[in-house]
Amino acid sequence: ASSNVKVLVVANPANTNCLVALTEASCIPTKNFCALTYLDHQRAKGQIATRLGVSANSINNVTIWGNHSETQYPDALSGGYCVVKDGTKVPLSEMLANDIDWATTDFIYAVQNRGKAVIEARGLSSAMSAAQATADCLRTWLVTGTKTGETVSMAVYNDQGYYGVKEGIVFSFPCECRNGEWFVKEGLQLSDFSRNKLNITEAELVEEMAAAHELIGTSPAPVKIRTVSMSTCSSGLSLATTATESDMSSVCLTSRM
Repeated sequence: ASSNVKVLVVANPANTNCLVALTEASCIPTKNFCALTYLDHQRAKGQIATRLGVSANSINNVTIWGNHSETQYPDALSGGYCVVKDGTKVPLSEMLANDIDWATTDFIYAVQNRGKAVIEARGLSSAMSAAQATADCLRTWLVTGTKTGETVSMAVYNDQGYYGVKEGIVFSFPCECRNGEWFVKEGLQLSDFSRNKLNITEAELVEEMAAAHELIGTSPAPVKIRTVSMSTCSSGLSLATTATESDMSSVCLTSRM
């Protein structure tokens, strides 16, 4: 594969599958990988919009922290805002000030379990929603970027210990996208409640990482950050992929563990 390929992992456990892929594909830069939490991000926006009686497009900067699993932490209060009719950006912490119980209980549960609820209601998974979220994530990451001051949720390789999260795992953070690259937005103030939620989903990812390393017989040591690589490479990891070639290749990667 070209060292310019961009890899978006969709198949569950997406975060840890992404970690395995970037570990094995040793000549592709680690920043060229991410796992899909954009669908969860959109679901969170929809839940908040419904609660407030506004358009989902007016809700910005909600964050899905951590794993693409039931331990994920959908966060409306640490930087999220709503663009009201006059264009003013009103923090969601203000708009939900009288609804904090919902924002810290039912809202979180609804987003964490939305996939399960769809399957129970329809007897089928939300495959089309996942496909749309995949396309939207790739477009934002590689083509349009995020608007100034806006973030989207992306599960990326944590090489810097962002927000005190353990290095060496793929963790969903608020990200800005520019020129085909993602950048974790730093500096958000997190409450003790939020810190605890991050710790829970981090612990699950650490357990998954250990299980994956045991399964494939590799060391749990953090991956060395790769920013410059050869033009092509191959890997012993078996992956099912669909790819499109352009100035910057994009790969939607569905892997099994």
